[in-house]
Amino acid sequence: MNELVKEKSWFNRNWKWFVPVSGCLLIIILFIFGIGAAIFGISKVLTNSEPYEYAIEQANKNQHLIDQIGEPIESNGMMNGNISLKNKQGNANFTIPIKGSKGKGTLHVIAEKFDGDWVYEDLYVTINQTNDKVNLLDKSSEDF
Repeated sequence: MNELVKEKSWFNRNWKWFVPVSGCLLIIILFIFGIGAAIFGISKVLTNSEPYEYAIEQANKNQHLIDQIGEPIESNGMMNGNISLKNKQGNANFTIPIKGSKGKGTLHVIAEKFDGDWVYEDLYVTINQTNDKVNLLDKSSEDF
């Protein structure tokens, strides 16, 4: 008399550890994606801000800077610092790593917003290779 014993499925044998482990992994994955989305969203808001766009535009217009690090000049990583806005007032104090075809630098921005208009106190690039500073507010484009 041969009896066939029906073996339990993999899930029926392992559900006691599989369900908690997969639940924890799902929570961890959702947490990581949530943080990534938040960082990407904040980064996108900051890079679309008026001071950021103005700073990159001024860097690309400055011939002395173009001679030093090449062109096109573009951001080379995440900005560091902050932008604070409240109604028509605000301030910005941040740095942007930049690169050109011949070198790299750091774009420094300090600005205040009064009645909806940005006033730039400092806007300059520190060139990594030489540590020279190129003032982007000075129309003569000289180092300082």
